[in-house]
Amino acid sequence: MNTPSFSFEFFPPKTDKGIENLKTVRESLAELKPEFFSVTYGAGGSTQDCTLSTVIDIQQHSGIDTAPHLSCIGSSQKQIRELLDIFKNNDIKRIVALRGDLPSGMMDIGEFKYANELVEFIRAEKGDYFTIEVAAYPEMHPQATNFQSDLMNFAKKVSAGADSAITQYFYNADAYFRFVDSCAHIGIDTPIIPGIMPITNITQLARFSDATGAEIPRWLRKRLEGYGEDLDSIQKLGLDFVTEMSDKLLAGGAPGLHFYSMNRVEPSLSIWNNLGLSER
Repeated sequence: MNTPSFSFEFFPPKTDKGIENLKTVRESLAELKPEFFSVTYGAGGSTQDCTLSTVIDIQQHSGIDTAPHLSCIGSSQKQIRELLDIFKNNDIKRIVALRGDLPSGMMDIGEFKYANELVEFIRAEKGDYFTIEVAAYPEMHPQATNFQSDLMNFAKKVSAGADSAITQYFYNADAYFRFVDSCAHIGIDTPIIPGIMPITNITQLARFSDATGAEIPRWLRKRLEGYGEDLDSIQKLGLDFVTEMSDKLLAGGAPGLHFYSMNRVEPSLSIWNNLGLSER
């Protein structure tokens, strides 16, 4: 049986206070010895420089492989090629390859339309040097016309050379298992790692989920909203629920967990400790 893979995602800080906070967060989470960290960035490179400096700093000081998110929409092959060279020159060996969204006001879609084209380009340029993660959507990408077409798009990313996938967060374990089964049915055996989003603020989470199509079960949403401003109760219910779901995922064969940390230690660490992952 393969050892589960655990990882944590950060976003690049924009202030001195944020930089200091992330330093504390990554130092604490590095003690858990995750397989890797990842760092997001905005479409069209809106925070690309900050992402790169954050990735280099985290990797050099934590000793943990750190993967930049690389979004291709609005980019040229020349720009992506230059970034790949920078990554390699800085001993970065992982990439989370994404399509991304076209930034507001930008009209030029660039030379890449889809993430599979980015994965194919990375492989053509650098062979097997990079470990490439791609995105998966157990509840369907919000812009997909139907589940089958979304599944075929995912298959294209795998065929292009993706090593594994990280899912958008979800709160329905059955949706994940159905997605994995659908992938297996068409011959995809690439590891698909569940993305885990701790629940700490129902207002923010509901707004983000409505925009991304990540469903919050009605009963859970109503109970969380019923607590109003009682953040302690919201966080306790959220912690219990996400812990139970994560345990079900691992027991059901999920190859690991990818925590969306939101640059905080406690939410992810609490789930980690509840699951006894250090002992596993």
